[in-house]
Amino acid sequence: MTTTAALPGAHARTGKVFYPTSDGKPMAETDKHRDQGVYVIETLKARYADQPDVYISGNNFVFFVEGDPARRISPDAYVVFGVPMRQRDSYKAWDEGGKLPDVVFEITSRKTQKEDLEKKHPLYEQVLRVPEYFRFDPTGDYLKPRLQCHRLANGAYQTLTPVNGRIYSEQLGLELVMEGETFRFFDPDTNAFLLSPAELAQRVEAMEDENARLRQELEALRRRSDS
Repeated sequence: MTTTAALPGAHARTGKVFYPTSDGKPMAETDKHRDQGVYVIETLKARYADQPDVYISGNNFVFFVEGDPARRISPDAYVVFGVPMRQRDSYKAWDEGGKLPDVVFEITSRKTQKEDLEKKHPLYEQVLRVPEYFRFDPTGDYLKPRLQCHRLANGAYQTLTPVNGRIYSEQLGLELVMEGETFRFFDPDTNAFLLSPAELAQRVEAMEDENARLRQELEALRRRSDS
């Protein structure tokens, strides 16, 4: 895991500065885009739930120059190591020891494909120095292949594409695995896919139902043996 240092040249300006929390734009273009973004954020939150110094968020503003609210970006999802996991209206790098995202995810759509490539890609690479930048196209209309990783090496992004439908994230220690029109996180250490909170809840409910069924069967056996 790497941590990005504070940006050179960041400066404070005199007077009160307003940092907006919204630009009025919708968070996702389609259900597919929204669901994939939610899966990334919520599944990674569950993975790092016992590590209070890993911040995971998305669709909020990341401000990276104090005093200049125009210097901002809003990733679909991102991870910052070494920063407390707590609620924030926005992420201000200077309030977090200069730490910037270590991993960024963008869910590419018709409306965002140009911005993801022409604006966000050079910003993540040259200014924020994000070690890993993942782009994913749920529809397969704008990215070939639809899952791509841009990894910072020697000051520039090297583009990695899936091998057998998988890309390994050095920052997360996880594999991103294509499953139909989505991708899922796979943990090589446990040899298992990560479950989202919704999937975990379903699994717990299924286990509780099975336990209730077994208790009923056991009680029926006892009644028969007593009769």
